[in-house]
Amino acid sequence: MSQPVPSTPAPRQPDAVGPDYAAIKQRQQATWASGDFAVVGVTLQIVGESLAEAADIRAGERVIDIAAGNGNASLAAAHRFARVTSTDYVPGLLEKGRARAAAEGLQIDFREADAEALPFGDASFDVALSTFGVMFAPDQQRCAREMMRVLRPGGRIGLANWTAEGMIGQLFKTLGRYVAPPAGLSPPSLWGNEDYLRQLFGADAASIRCTRRIFNFRYASPAHWIQVFRDYYGPLHKAFAALDPDGQQALEADIAAMLQRFNVAGDASLVAPAEYLEAVIIKRLPEVLH
Repeated sequence: MSQPVPSTPAPRQPDAVGPDYAAIKQRQQATWASGDFAVVGVTLQIVGESLAEAADIRAGERVIDIAAGNGNASLAAAHRFARVTSTDYVPGLLEKGRARAAAEGLQIDFREADAEALPFGDASFDVALSTFGVMFAPDQQRCAREMMRVLRPGGRIGLANWTAEGMIGQLFKTLGRYVAPPAGLSPPSLWGNEDYLRQLFGADAASIRCTRRIFNFRYASPAHWIQVFRDYYGPLHKAFAALDPDGQQALEADIAAMLQRFNVAGDASLVAPAEYLEAVIIKRLPEVLH
């Protein structure tokens, strides 16, 4: 094949085709809309309460809960008399959060929104929260930029993210052996790594404080946990649906073995500690020119 002459450079070809974020997001929406995440989600309420304390939520502050699911952090902020906007891209989950807020008499604004393209102006909020939510956004850098954009200077971001080493991180590692994740995506568990959060937010952060915490999954047995998650937790629900009977049996056996490794309750029940990273990030104030 002849080479172009120097005066007519060849058009630059892209190095590689990047992930199709729109298609991936569409599949993710279907995944999280499957089953009934709220059945699992309500058991995690204590994480939202702990995060609201870590982020020092105060009465009257404008708080956004991003990828809120059924609203654990939203309710926690509202319990502290903040002005809360709860967002998710799955309408059914917002309906679950809305019902919970109504049952408790809490005033929360529920809005359908994509974590990577939030429909709010710059500096609209004092605090941005997310419990096990934004970590699953396919375009992680864009999601981090959006969180910072809608936050006022000096405002706080509060995150709870599963670690790679913890039980849920190991669950997704197990699932990946049976159902391959989308090509080109960074694993969600990176959000559970302090160094990675510093890469994502460090340029705009005055400080980043991280603490490793434990949430205990408490179920009757490993089999009970598997049944609940298989029926209601979107990623597991979809993974089992994608496999033939032999694959389903093998996946169930692998998850049961993993749960048994984490179980600290012996044969009496299941108490499985799951590690997550709690992070509080303070947005840098603009520099004052003298």
